[in-house]
Amino acid sequence: MRRLNRKYLKTGLVVLVSLLVLLVVAGLIAYSKRQVLLETAIGKAKLKARNTYNLDVKIGSASFTGLTTVNLKDIIIVPFDQDSLLRIGHFRVGVKLLPLLIGNVKFSTILMEDGKLNLTSIKGVRNFEFLFKKQKDSTSHKQSTNLADFAHNLITQFLYKIPDDLNLTKFDIAFRDDSNKLNLQIPKATIESGKLYSTILVNDGYATWHIAGNVNTSKKNIAVKLYADNKKVELPFIEKKYGLKLNFDTIGTELKKEEQNGDETQIFSSCFVRNLLINHPKIASNDIVVPSASIDANVFVGGNYVSVDSSSVIHLKNVSANPFIKITLKPTKIYELKLHTDWLDAQSLFNSFPGGLFESLTGIRVSGKLKYGLNFYLNTKDADNVRFDSRLEKENFKILQYGQTDLSKINQVFVYTPYEKGKPMPSRIVGPANPNFTPLQNISPNLRNAVMTAEDPSFYRHHGFVEESIRKSIATDFKEKQFKRGGSTISMQLVKNVFLSRQKTLARKIEETLIVWLIENNDISTKNRMLEVYFNIIEWGRNVYGIGEASHYYFGKSPADLTIGESIYLASIVPKPKSGLYSFLPDGSLRPSIHGYFNLIGRLMASKGLTPPDSSAYGFYTVRLREALRPKMAIVDTVAADSLLQDNNDDGVGVGVAEHPNFFQRLFGKKDSVEKVIEKKVDTAGKTPKEIRVEKRELRRREKEKRRELQDRGLL
Repeated sequence: MRRLNRKYLKTGLVVLVSLLVLLVVAGLIAYSKRQVLLETAIGKAKLKARNTYNLDVKIGSASFTGLTTVNLKDIIIVPFDQDSLLRIGHFRVGVKLLPLLIGNVKFSTILMEDGKLNLTSIKGVRNFEFLFKKQKDSTSHKQSTNLADFAHNLITQFLYKIPDDLNLTKFDIAFRDDSNKLNLQIPKATIESGKLYSTILVNDGYATWHIAGNVNTSKKNIAVKLYADNKKVELPFIEKKYGLKLNFDTIGTELKKEEQNGDETQIFSSCFVRNLLINHPKIASNDIVVPSASIDANVFVGGNYVSVDSSSVIHLKNVSANPFIKITLKPTKIYELKLHTDWLDAQSLFNSFPGGLFESLTGIRVSGKLKYGLNFYLNTKDADNVRFDSRLEKENFKILQYGQTDLSKINQVFVYTPYEKGKPMPSRIVGPANPNFTPLQNISPNLRNAVMTAEDPSFYRHHGFVEESIRKSIATDFKEKQFKRGGSTISMQLVKNVFLSRQKTLARKIEETLIVWLIENNDISTKNRMLEVYFNIIEWGRNVYGIGEASHYYFGKSPADLTIGESIYLASIVPKPKSGLYSFLPDGSLRPSIHGYFNLIGRLMASKGLTPPDSSAYGFYTVRLREALRPKMAIVDTVAADSLLQDNNDDGVGVGVAEHPNFFQRLFGKKDSVEKVIEKKVDTAGKTPKEIRVEKRELRRREKEKRRELQDRGLL
């Protein structure tokens, strides 16, 4: 037995030694042929760059230093017939041997000297277009990508390409388009003993930025931050190109770890920013300042989804919230969003709001606790069943002192100043001193019921918001791929007009929502008073504000005497007040195109016992425009008039039936736009393209003149 074991041992040693000899011989052969192998690999890379990406790649010299280090000199990459893209004087890269033996390329050292990356986008032509070129699928059936594996491999390869030692000197990055230039000069960047540091000179000394951090690729941990010398990091290029003013003191991110857990790739990371300033006309009318914000983002990637797990935490000053975001790509695309907080000190929550975001609430003092929850779910194949639930709960919440705006002013006599295109119109007193002010009890029930039926049927039952309407708005807007349906209640329209500017910004919309919650959920005003103010300030026509002015302007009577027909007409123009006169024919009767509206609103009112059933279109045939206004009316094209009747005001309509995207189409039929009308009027037979263009321009000019004339006459 011992002899047998010795025999096997001897055989094993012989085999092992033989393999080692073969490996050494193969290594020596490869070592002796390495220059040929390098030149062959470079030749293949050049050929692929030329054939696949239309890039001309030139390398002055290429050689090995030691066993695994490659030296390249005078590298030049130029896209065909375009500006030079990249130039590097000297590039040396070393790879680790052990990972290389199993097919992984992991950089150990990188040295780069005297380089320049030149990016241009001139008249729509980009010299980096190849980066966006899609690869052709060589297989007849594209194999489904496992997102978890893809994310893991992507992070692994990214970490492998970060060297243990980096020495970069004199590298410039330049970007130029038709109107902007950006130059970044990097005199030196290093990674040494796990420490990353770099200096960046912006636009020839305009600013000096620094990047610093720690790198430990073996533990999959990287932390970097960006800051500037003695000033904020500013991005004038972005401001000039996109109108977005953006600056900050410090911004940073950290990859804490990445691991595979079952079928998921889990990425644990964080980001933070200090003294962030944002200004964009779509976001807010003034600077928004965030002193401190961060997120601990735990990104979990499955085979067919990407998610930000609910264990993630958003920090804003002294408050925290847990988000959950998930996008499922297959077999059906599904979007999920959740956000919730624990019970928060109410004052801490208000103090956490970024400066400049909610100006009217600046300085507000409150007590008690608040808790917020949001739940959103949208299956793109079943948008009608979208789930949306948003609620702010309170516990012993009280307003101790109002901020810049006294929300209780709605209960008092106050001066209301409407705005038209940013310019103030004549102010109105909302109170008895104004002869046109009309107390709620003196407004015809016909009008009150008609407007609420059209704009906000559940006004007396909701607390400022109608979630079902918001849900339907989301579904409609998603299916139509544009904002077609509004979700504003009367409460929201009232707050917008009384307390806020008419600027269409994200901040104003959020502020509007918050003020509505404060008023409706803290008994600041009664529903009757809110409705009374609403009727006395909303626009009913060009420079016609309040129901007192409107009833006299259109019908020469007081609001108390409005008939059911006159009331339904006035309800119809709330979403589009400036086109109100277009509802009438020159003899003062109503256009047939709104006959269906009268039947719809009238029947809804009758079904609730708000008016008797009527087979004569609920007063449609009895409505007559005040005689003094009839000379202003002109005989206009029916299509153009009906098109104007479908125009909405700046913020859309409310949550009643009138907001449905197909509502006016059902009533009027689907009308063509002015441009489509022009297309139909032009006879293209036997005409050259130039003659057709000339005829279209002339028709457009006539349409503009017609609109200008109608504006001068107060009809548009």
